Amino acid sequence: MNRPIVRHAPVVGRVPHLLHGGDYNPDQWRSTKETTWREDMRLARLAGINTLSVGIFAWAALEPEEGRYDFGWLDEILDLMAEHDITAVLATPTGARPGWMSRAYPEVLRVNRDRTRNRHGGRHNHCLTSPVYREKTTAINTALAERYKDHPALGVWHLSNEYGGECHCDLCQERFRAYLQDRFDSLDDLNEAWWSAFWAKTYADWSHIESPSEHGRGEQDIHGLELEWRRFTTEQFVDFYLHETAPLKAITPDVPCTTNLMGTYPGIDYFRLAQVLDVVSWDSYPEWTGTAKDADRGARASFLHDLTRSLKGKPFMLMESSPSATNWRPVAKLHRPGVHLLQSLQAVAHGSDTVQYFQFRKGRGGSEKFHGAVVDHQGTEHTRVFKDVAEVGARLAQLDGVVGTDTPADVAVVYDWHLRWALDEQKGLLQQRTDYEGAVIAHYRAFWEQGVPTDVIDSSLIARPGHLDRYKVLVAPMLYMLRPGVAEAIDAFVQRGGTFVATYATGYVDEHDRTFLGGFPGPLRETLGIWAEEIDALYPEDRNAIEWNGTSYEAVELCELIHAETAEAVGAYGADFYAGRPALTVNRRGEGKAYFIAARTGADFLADFYGALVAEAGVERAVDADLPAGVTAQVRTDGTTDHVFLLNFTPAPAAVEVGGAPVELGPFGTAVVERPRA
Repeated sequence: MNRPIVRHAPVVGRVPHLLHGGDYNPDQWRSTKETTWREDMRLARLAGINTLSVGIFAWAALEPEEGRYDFGWLDEILDLMAEHDITAVLATPTGARPGWMSRAYPEVLRVNRDRTRNRHGGRHNHCLTSPVYREKTTAINTALAERYKDHPALGVWHLSNEYGGECHCDLCQERFRAYLQDRFDSLDDLNEAWWSAFWAKTYADWSHIESPSEHGRGEQDIHGLELEWRRFTTEQFVDFYLHETAPLKAITPDVPCTTNLMGTYPGIDYFRLAQVLDVVSWDSYPEWTGTAKDADRGARASFLHDLTRSLKGKPFMLMESSPSATNWRPVAKLHRPGVHLLQSLQAVAHGSDTVQYFQFRKGRGGSEKFHGAVVDHQGTEHTRVFKDVAEVGARLAQLDGVVGTDTPADVAVVYDWHLRWALDEQKGLLQQRTDYEGAVIAHYRAFWEQGVPTDVIDSSLIARPGHLDRYKVLVAPMLYMLRPGVAEAIDAFVQRGGTFVATYATGYVDEHDRTFLGGFPGPLRETLGIWAEEIDALYPEDRNAIEWNGTSYEAVELCELIHAETAEAVGAYGADFYAGRPALTVNRRGEGKAYFIAARTGADFLADFYGALVAEAGVERAVDADLPAGVTAQVRTDGTTDHVFLLNFTPAPAAVEVGGAPVELGPFGTAVVERPRA
C-alpha cells in the first residue's frame, strides 16, 4: 500500500524556485507612481520577493467606462516587474464589478435568500447565471489575454478572488430546476429522494421547486433540497470558472489558471472545484496568540494545508497569508518573533510551492488599510515586519531542492463537504455543537503530533478506483453520509489489508440524506462488525469514560450504544446505564482490520490509540523519535532526498533527534534537515 514518488513541475515552468510575494495594488497608487512604483520594485527585491499578484479588483481601473479599456498603467507595472525579474500572478478583475455595470445592468446583482436584490458595493456581488455578466467577463478576460499573452512577466492567471456566496434570482431558479431535471429521472424520483411527503411538501410540477428561502424555512423541512442547492451552487462556480478561463486557455494555453480557496469554506465543495483548476491555491490566516495555544492553531493550519494539497494531490500555492496582524480578526495581534517564518515554512512543509501575502503595500483607505503588509505606511525597509519577510525570502531561496517535491502519506483522514452539509442541517445529536470539522481535526492532530504525513480526502476520492491502494490507514470520523461506492471501496480496502477507523454517527444517511434502513452503520455494518442502536447526546457538564488498555479515558458529548456482532469489543463504557457495553471494537475482515470508536473523546485517548495504531500498521513517520508537545515534523521528497521540516509551535525551546543527532529549535523555531531517502 504505497504509491510512487512524483517530482512535479514548478508552478511557473521557467521559475525553478519557491515563489515569494503577495497581492499588489499599483492601481491604488497611480497618482504617485513616479516615486512609489519603482520604490516598490526595489523593496520587493530587497525582501527576496520574486512574484506579485496584480489586477485583483481592478476592473474599474481597467475599464473605467463600458467598452473603453485603460491598460496603460498595467503595461507600465508589468514592464517594471519584468525588468526586476518578478513574475506576475495576473488576476482577472471579476470579483468586483465597476459601478457603471451595476447602474446599466442591475440584473447582474445577486438576489439573497430573502429574495431581496443587493445594491452595488462590496465584492462577489454578481449573479453567476447573468448573460450580461458573463458577456462582460469574457470581454475583459479576452482583452487581458490578448494584450499580455507574450509578456515576459506573465506566470499564472489568478481568476477572480475567493469565490463565494450564492444567487436566488429568477435566472438562477430556472437554472436550478434544469440542474434537478438532469439529476433526477422524474419528479417522482425527486419526491422519493427528498422524502417530500413530510409536512405535505410533495412537488406536483418542476416549476414549483424554489431554492431554499428565509420565507417558509423550506430548508428545514426538506434536507434534500438544501443539499442539492449546495451541490448546484458548487456546479455554478465550476461552470463560471470554466467560462472565465475559456478565453485564457484559448489564447495562453501554457499559463496555469487558479482561483484562491478559503480552507473549509462551507459554500463550495472544493474537491469538485479543484477538478477544473490547474493548480490549487488558498488563503491562510491562522489566529496566532504567541502562547502555548499556538500548538492548537498550528495543528488546524496544518490540516488545512494538507486538505488543500490533497485536493489535487500535488504542490499548491499559498496565495495569501499575513506577514503581521490580520485586521479582520476580533483581535488583530502582531506576530511574535519567529512566527512569520514558522507559518511560512509550515505551508511549504505541507506541500506549498509558494509563500504569498495579503498584502505587499498597505493602502491609505478602505477596510484593509490596517491589515498586515510587507511595506508599512512608513514606506521603507526599516521595520520589524519587513525584516521578517526578508528573512523568509532568504530561507526560501535556499530551498530550490524542495520545488515540486512530493508529500507521500501512509494515512488519509476523511473530510467531506457533502457530509458536512447534511450534518449542518440534521436535527439531532448536538444541533449546532455537533462540530464535524472539529472532530475531524481532532483525529488528524493525533497523527500531526507524531509527525505522520497525512492526506485529507473526501468520498469522491474514496470511491475512485485504486485511490485507497496508496494508504495503510484510513480514518473517517463521523462518516454520517455514505455516497455511492464509498462503503464498497472501504470494505475492499480492509479486505486487502488496510486499517480502517470509523466513529460514532457513521453510516446514517445516503447521498440524498435519507436514513438507511436495517440498522446503522448501514452499508458498513459488515465491514465494522457492529450494529449501532442508539446515540446519547450529553450535556456540556456530562462525562462518561472509555476503559481501554487498563486506562480510563474521558468520553464527552456523543456516546453511541453499539452491539458487537462479528467485531471484538476491546474497550467498554465506564458509566451510566450503558456501563460495560462496547465503546471500542475491532473487526478482522479479510487481511485487514476495521476499528470503531463509539464515543467522542479527549486528545489523550486519540494520542494513545493512534500511537498504537501507527506502530501496528507500520506507518512511516517523518522522524523516528518522540516529538515534544507542540512540535511536528513533516517530509517532502523527490524520492532520493528527504527534506525534513521541524516546526515548533510553542514559545519554549525544544529539541528533536534526527538521524541520531539533536536539532535545537528556539521558541516558534524551525529547521529543515536533508537526508537520503531510505
